[in-house]
Amino acid sequence: MTTRVRAERDAAFTAFVEQASPSLLRTAWLLTGDHHAAHELVQAALVKTYVVWPRVRPEGALAYARKILVNERTDAWRRRRGEVVVGEVPEAGVAPSSTSEDRDLVVRLLAGLPDQQRRVVVLRYYTDLSEQAVADLLDISLGSVKSAASRGLAALRTQLATTDGSTR
Repeated sequence: MTTRVRAERDAAFTAFVEQASPSLLRTAWLLTGDHHAAHELVQAALVKTYVVWPRVRPEGALAYARKILVNERTDAWRRRRGEVVVGEVPEAGVAPSSTSEDRDLVVRLLAGLPDQQRRVVVLRYYTDLSEQAVADLLDISLGSVKSAASRGLAALRTQLATTDGSTR
């Protein structure tokens, strides 16, 4: 590979990283519930994306990196079989207008979901992917996405009702 071609590839990837990192970081944070783990997850996903960057289509780059991110999260979960949720909430949280209490509540509620429900809820409703896109990304059936989303939202509503009643 010539120096010029490598420089062009690196420039394109750098532009992609600058554009996609905030979205990937928010998704990773919601998937992990931990600021540091989210940064590590995004870094691992970007490293793997860079390795295959010459084969990635520009219009599908974010979806490709997001799939790697989700797969990395699943692999990490399988290795650890658990996670530690910390009280720190990064500024790149749920929404710019939300309070830190709201962001903390969202992370705590999501942490109470089983892993697949959490992934489906985050990808479907936070990153606004279609049911089919979530099914493709997680390599599960459309019915599994619908079921996990329905159960996840029901569990979140129940947890929120319990939280609202006990803390407010």
